[in-house]
Amino acid sequence: MATLNFELKNNTGSNTVYAYITGQALDNNNALFLLRSDGKTPYYPTSPSATGTDLSEDCAIPLGAPGNTTTITIPHLAGARLWFAQDNKLTFYLNPGPALVEPSVSNPADPNYNLVWAFCEFTWNDFQLYANLSYVDFVSMPIAMTLTNGAGATQTVKGLPPNGLDLVCDALKEQHSKDSAGWDQLVIQKDGVNLRAVSPNTGRTLNNSLFNDYYKSYVDEVWSHYSSNNVLTVNTQADAGDVTAKVASDVLSFSVPDVSYVKPSTGDIFSNSTGSFAVSGNGTKDAITARLAAAFNRSTLLINGNQPNGERVSNYYKNPVTNHYSRICHSVNIDTRGYAFPYDDVAPNDGPDQSGSVFDGNPKLLTVTIGGGPSNSVNKSAVGANTMPVQQPAENGQSQENGRKPSRFHELRSLMDKLTHRKSST
Repeated sequence: MATLNFELKNNTGSNTVYAYITGQALDNNNALFLLRSDGKTPYYPTSPSATGTDLSEDCAIPLGAPGNTTTITIPHLAGARLWFAQDNKLTFYLNPGPALVEPSVSNPADPNYNLVWAFCEFTWNDFQLYANLSYVDFVSMPIAMTLTNGAGATQTVKGLPPNGLDLVCDALKEQHSKDSAGWDQLVIQKDGVNLRAVSPNTGRTLNNSLFNDYYKSYVDEVWSHYSSNNVLTVNTQADAGDVTAKVASDVLSFSVPDVSYVKPSTGDIFSNSTGSFAVSGNGTKDAITARLAAAFNRSTLLINGNQPNGERVSNYYKNPVTNHYSRICHSVNIDTRGYAFPYDDVAPNDGPDQSGSVFDGNPKLLTVTIGGGPSNSVNKSAVGANTMPVQQPAENGQSQENGRKPSRFHELRSLMDKLTHRKSST
């Protein structure tokens, strides 16, 4: 059976840090997989007789003292996550299936809710290793990744600085002071200390009145703009190529059959998965949806009628009504990269990566550092501004895989959802 090594580096300053691996074992009939605490022995849970059953094996991998590196070995996995927890172990449960009940940031009754933890995501199959930093649900502990391939070439995602969470929380509070929209409610604290910053979508799970109608004025402007002489062009970055659209009878209709959209709600825009932006199973429509949803989150539809090509990162988030959580996450990250909403991997052809991903068909080693890099690497003046810092080109010629339909994130998350039963507050 094929295996791959990960090196896990503890840069937190804490002597008590644990890692966990979960996913779907591709070489074992897609079975639910966890890695045992020795970092090398697979654990394939059997289906329990009741919900909320404890794991029968210890899957907390100790990372040792600050500066220590721990090597773990994994098989081919899909929809996988590498979890980190500081000062306490995480609690996972099993439901019949077996299905894994993961830690939750949207359910205050979850035993992990008041703990410090974070994760990154990956899939390793016969084609490639693909891994990314994810802030789609929340921001907490800084994570960085370096992928080395068989030829010795490397790709790196630098992640947050050590004080990244505090910078994000401060900027969310500052944004709320400007527009009173509720961005400060995304800051979750314990005993007055920042525990995490949750995404708008997670925030709406915790408080379903948060951001009600936040995007309404912007959506109305977009609909009006494309009701006149303006034509919207979307490059599907797939076989359908460029498609065009205009608004008539309050519906945005495209020049391909069965592809049209009513006005998306704020919830549709933040979730990228409900109402107008629900996955349809129509490959062309889902490719268009990904690019429309990204344009709404970045608020670029009034300044660029050619999506996503012709777009510049410097134009993202310029409208006062925008996904400020995503803007802030990118501004605080040392290299501005990391998934901050589900379609954040949408980019112009040959454009810079936003999603914080590394991928290679011949991986040799993935090094993951928990705790952050140099704290002086962030342009603090840009964090609170309604702008994006200039982004450096991707390393070693890395380019965005624009042909995904609809998104690499949704591919990974759909695999996770097949394996897990997610606790929620609803």
